[in-house]
Amino acid sequence: MLPVARLVAAAWDGDPPATASHQVRKAVADLRKRIPGGTDVLLTDGPGYRLVLEEDQSDLAEFGMLVRKARSAVAAQRPSEAAGILRSALTLWRGPVLSGAGGPVIEAASTAVEERRLGVWEEYLALRLSLGESAELIPDLRTLTSQHPFRETMRGQLMLALYRSGRQAEALEEYGRVRQLLAGELGVDPGPQLARLYEGILRESPELDGPGPAGPMPTAAAPLPAGPPCTLPHDLADFTGREAELAELLHRATRRGGQGPRIVAVDGMGGSGKTSLAVRAAYRLAGEYPDGRLHVDLRGYTPGDRPVSAGTALDGLLRALGVPGDRIPDDTAGRTALWRATLTGKRLLILLDNAADADEVRPLLPTDSGCLVLLTGRGRLIDLDGVHWISLGVMSPRESAALVAETLGRERVAAEPEAAAELARLCDHLPLALRIATARLRNRPRWTLRHLVERLRDETRRLDEFSAGTRSVSATLRLSYEALDGESRVAFRLLSLHPGGDIDVHAAAALLGCGVRDAEDVLERLLDVHLLRQPDIGLYSFHDLVRTFAHSLFDAGGPRGAEGSAAVERLLGYYLTAAETACDVLYPGRRHRPTGVERSAADLPDLGDAERARTWFTREQGALLAAVALAERRGLDRYVVCLSRNLAFQLNASGNLEEYRATGRASVAAAERLGDLPLLGMSLSNLGVACWRLGRFEEGLEAARKGRDVAARTGDRHTEAHSEGTLGQFNSLLGNFPEALTHLRRAIAFERELGAPRAEADNLTLLSTLYEQWGRYEEAEAAALRAIELQAGLGRFENQFTAFTDLAFAYAGLGRWEDAALGLDRARARLGQGADPGNTAVTLALSADVDQHLGRPTRVPDPAEQALELVSSYSSPLRRAKVENIVGRLRARQGEYEAARKLHASALESASSMRYRIEEAYALSGLADAADGDTDAAGHRAAAEKLFERMGVARDRRRR
Repeated sequence: MLPVARLVAAAWDGDPPATASHQVRKAVADLRKRIPGGTDVLLTDGPGYRLVLEEDQSDLAEFGMLVRKARSAVAAQRPSEAAGILRSALTLWRGPVLSGAGGPVIEAASTAVEERRLGVWEEYLALRLSLGESAELIPDLRTLTSQHPFRETMRGQLMLALYRSGRQAEALEEYGRVRQLLAGELGVDPGPQLARLYEGILRESPELDGPGPAGPMPTAAAPLPAGPPCTLPHDLADFTGREAELAELLHRATRRGGQGPRIVAVDGMGGSGKTSLAVRAAYRLAGEYPDGRLHVDLRGYTPGDRPVSAGTALDGLLRALGVPGDRIPDDTAGRTALWRATLTGKRLLILLDNAADADEVRPLLPTDSGCLVLLTGRGRLIDLDGVHWISLGVMSPRESAALVAETLGRERVAAEPEAAAELARLCDHLPLALRIATARLRNRPRWTLRHLVERLRDETRRLDEFSAGTRSVSATLRLSYEALDGESRVAFRLLSLHPGGDIDVHAAAALLGCGVRDAEDVLERLLDVHLLRQPDIGLYSFHDLVRTFAHSLFDAGGPRGAEGSAAVERLLGYYLTAAETACDVLYPGRRHRPTGVERSAADLPDLGDAERARTWFTREQGALLAAVALAERRGLDRYVVCLSRNLAFQLNASGNLEEYRATGRASVAAAERLGDLPLLGMSLSNLGVACWRLGRFEEGLEAARKGRDVAARTGDRHTEAHSEGTLGQFNSLLGNFPEALTHLRRAIAFERELGAPRAEADNLTLLSTLYEQWGRYEEAEAAALRAIELQAGLGRFENQFTAFTDLAFAYAGLGRWEDAALGLDRARARLGQGADPGNTAVTLALSADVDQHLGRPTRVPDPAEQALELVSSYSSPLRRAKVENIVGRLRARQGEYEAARKLHASALESASSMRYRIEEAYALSGLADAADGDTDAAGHRAAAEKLFERMGVARDRRRR
């Protein structure tokens, strides 16, 4: 029932005449006469009226019924039927509903119904596109997009239909039109989905090819090669000014001559448009670099965030070039070598954005002269050689005026030329400030330029953090901030406390202390007023200067400071709980330890299976690292320790070993400050593993000693046993064999006492390796056999892989080559898909060595070459040194002395830098054996003998 009072309010919008109720009743009576059977349809019901309709008596009800029926057909995999039903539903319309009638209530109802119709049009067109239609849809799509120019879904459907009809150029022009329209009318760029479609059309991505129409199957054609990668940000459609700087940049970038890549860098203050200039130049130069155009943000100036390390940047660059993740080395040196090797002979443009540290930039620089590097940063990196720098200051008054006219509209500027010039002056001619100011004016068409100028003049609360030029940015940002409602202001401040680059809705909800949907609403409001940007669907981020401004709004000792502290703890609690949940899914066998932190009540993402948990960890890894740093700065040591522990699993698995070590060190320091011995023991254990992976033996040895002592004090026998094993391992690597033997025997005894056969088997493999290095091959055999026996009892047959390889090493030392070959056959049979590539490489190298001793022909493919390829791409320096020595001895026996020398020289460099003494000795010995008259042979042999003697390895008990 609809009361008469509601009808009055809808018709007259708060100012009804005295006769309003009478006029409504009169209109209803007239309506009954016009409708066939109106007295049975439009009934009086108490103080109002009620419609009594069957479903087929109302077009709108019939429309809804047909739409539901079509969606059921889609769900039942009948898309062609669904498209026909939706077509029938759309033919019910004869034009806009209630067009031009009534006040805001009726207009709102009309808008809702029209939105429903347009949504169904989009569903209908998507179905027809999925059925292979394209050219026949273009007329309807042209009409719809002209009537509704801001609907990006329809615009994307038109672009796709044009592209599939062989009209790629028109599809790209369509994107240019909508980008210009959105920028001019709303001050925004097209959304991520439309931008990705544009990039796909530009690359002629095979993913955009629709299904062919029904009919005979065509002859299969060879797939087109994938287009070159392009990860450049979008070029600004309204880029204005900077003519001289752009001309110089292009001139320097296209100059020929000299060796190595060309490197052109742009430096300048924050907000001066360095990135925009570099991106514009990159697109101008794109045609000269057919192998790809790559961009990486090094985040050198993001407040409260750590810059992107060279290793992390290289990981992203290599993946962008299509290098599989499992082929990317763990260490930065290995990644640098692979990056430069991959670029050999290629013409690639690389944009390194926001660089702050020359040491982090050098590994990213290619060596090939066909590449161009564009670099941006706030300060010049004077330690970089061969760079041509271009300094970018503020814009000239002429350029500022042109930018205001381009972004605001020439008509508005012509109407108030003096105010436009004053606006540019108050913004200090800084592009960021000018763009934010003109965006506000575009979104408020009733504001005059003079009105905004007066507001800027009244702005007295200037910030001190920036130079004079950036103070105007702060003033402009404050205007945007003060225009927000109270809830959005609080959210803006709290969200700026997020330490990472991108914020998802779950992290935002934790910071704000609300649900995910409410958080998303707030994020979208801030996005609408350009205080946030959206790098991808579901992710939000601050511009560096906007974040800095938001940070300035906190008063450390006042209520806002307390507000911020509570929000940070909520965020850290969320990250800790989410990371614990993800680790439980990915590493179900790990020991649970009390954290001393309550489980967060914040909404968690779906982490229900390994794939989702791994995806979340990978995406949030940077944010989690930043969260550890944030907790450290805030003195929240328990969060430092517990977050670092969860991160250790991810960083170890992903090969981010420097970050693994850094968080391990931070965790140890935090646990020491807490005085929590169990947490300290755990932290030292993780630090030891990171040091072992990185070849930092001395540091790892010290961490293991401290860990053992802490475990002994707390009575934690499991950790004490683990620490003894770690000490044995490090001493073994350092060539301290007697000490290593003592520690490993003690660890194995503890584990037998504790009934921990899994840990005992792991330490027995370490013991077998120690004996083999020492030349005590019979004892190495016994330890390996016992490990195999224990693992079989546990049903851990895949873990016998390492033990069988150890057994083969022992048999090789005893000259029992047939037994060694059998052991290696069993090891290779246990190679799983997730086997450590370094261990796999050792097994393959030894297989080739044993085959040669047995006089067997070289296998195809050659396992020795496979091993070298693995360690060059995947493994830690430990395995690399061992494999290169094994294959080096093999090549020397085959008469390939030059290859042998190169392998032993590489092994010597790695082993000596790590103090991996046994492999250092074998590398020196190998160099002497492969010397072929080299004058250094005697020196190499003497140095090797000295090392062997110190370790107690007899001449007749060495590898052959």
